[in-house]
Amino acid sequence: MITKILVPTDFSDQAKYAFEVACQIAQRHKAQIHLLHLVELPYSLLDIFDSKKSPDLPEALYFLKLAQQNFQKFRAEYAALTNDLELLESVKFNNVQEGIQNYITEHDIDTVIMGSHGSSGLEELFIGSNTEKIVRNVSVPVFVIKKQHHHFDVKRVIFATDLENDNKQAILQAMAFSKLFEAELKFVYINTPENFKTTKELRELHHNFKSALNLPLDQLEIYNDINVERGILNYAKEEQADLISIGTHGRKGLAHFLNGSLSEDLVNHAKRPVLTFKI
Repeated sequence: MITKILVPTDFSDQAKYAFEVACQIAQRHKAQIHLLHLVELPYSLLDIFDSKKSPDLPEALYFLKLAQQNFQKFRAEYAALTNDLELLESVKFNNVQEGIQNYITEHDIDTVIMGSHGSSGLEELFIGSNTEKIVRNVSVPVFVIKKQHHHFDVKRVIFATDLENDNKQAILQAMAFSKLFEAELKFVYINTPENFKTTKELRELHHNFKSALNLPLDQLEIYNDINVERGILNYAKEEQADLISIGTHGRKGLAHFLNGSLSEDLVNHAKRPVLTFKI
């Protein structure tokens, strides 16, 4: 059940698209919306929270006032959409990753909906996006919205699985979300040249997976493609899916760099909304 939705915002167009989707979902499920703006100050300015030191208060107050002005514009722009909603606003001085997880814990947030610009090439390799960091690390499901949805209606959902047993919790959440939206849910396994499996191997893998998880996963699509990410995107397009869902392992550091992260690649490159679940 969706009861408290967190929408991190930098007041960009993409953040507005996410907010619009959040409002539509909140109206449908009578949920609260928490708008959170995070200001990442230099370490020298973080002393404003230490009473033992002389604070550089004016600069912090400037950012706070600027955020409040942006919130006022936000409220005015979306007055009609938020008229019947419980909307809470907050400004925190913290980095994006830590600030969002802290807010989730403090306010019992159950869903994050956020916009993403996406990235590619060197920017993606060396910088990464805030969206990637959030998808990788937060403890609750994350919707990633790339474009404007005047009528956010989810009728077809796909869940991409690697048929590993640690997928169970993510699958249960995907099933719950699909039921919540009254949407059809399809499971897909992407078979690639690099990790090719024969029909016999896949049947055995599927059987063992169902038995271990004790879940009704009789219908599983096998889709062949060059790589997993491309396979998921192509399958979603062919199925006219409204939403791509996937589990994320939240790998960090060297392991994350060496293994890559499929969910983060999808977040960057999928045009459709993506819903990630922490495994």
